[in-house]
Amino acid sequence: MEKIQTIISKEWAEVFKNRLVLFSVAFLPLVFIAVPVVTVVAAGSLEGAAMEEFGGEGIPGAETLCQGMNAAECGEVFMLNIYSLMFMILPVAIPVTIAAYSIVGEKTTRSLEPLLATPITTSELLAGKALAAIIPAVVATWVSYLIYVALMRYLASAAAFRHLLDPLWLIAIFIVGPLLTLLAVSVATMISARVSDPRVAEQLSMVVIVPLILAIVGQSTGLFLFDRQLILIAAVVVALLDAVLLVLTVQAFQRETILTRWK
Repeated sequence: MEKIQTIISKEWAEVFKNRLVLFSVAFLPLVFIAVPVVTVVAAGSLEGAAMEEFGGEGIPGAETLCQGMNAAECGEVFMLNIYSLMFMILPVAIPVTIAAYSIVGEKTTRSLEPLLATPITTSELLAGKALAAIIPAVVATWVSYLIYVALMRYLASAAAFRHLLDPLWLIAIFIVGPLLTLLAVSVATMISARVSDPRVAEQLSMVVIVPLILAIVGQSTGLFLFDRQLILIAAVVVALLDAVLLVLTVQAFQRETILTRWK
């Protein structure tokens, strides 16, 4: 465990010198908080008739989503649903920038060879690098979401705020979120071990965000609506993918091959 802690400390000392990493960890969560706050405040300044029109029959899935709510409350709940789903991007976007840089970045700074020459095992090395990416992503996601919910307590309607406390979103943020983080880190680590340019590693790793963007589009257009059953299915699927990717990541990380190919 001491070796893993050493790797984590070393990773943080290195990667947080990267401006892109600092932006993703520090400023990206602030953006995700600011956008819904500005939107809700702007919506609150609209006349009642305008909010009624926004929350009318044009809301996809309104009959399921807005039972017992008036049209204005329905529009607000629909809007916050989209923003809550957007918080699922954070546990993927943040660790990708860290994990993608973790191996190839060390190669470009010529610090990988001495590290691989140490008696640390491949599992310990990858565990340290993975946790160095996972911990900031999970903490930033949880903290920013809690701030978002706290602000909505005062800015959103009572009906919309109650919807944010639905177990659906608690499961999504606090369970599915970390599972997505592990998935993103595994993919980014495998890519980082195979390329020789940190920018290429980061760009390729960002592909894992595409399914989440498609999910947001599907929710906003009414193609499907996220409910507890769908979130639980997603949790099981992502957990299975994590298990497979963890094995593949260890197998793909060939210490000798990496050193000889990158000479």
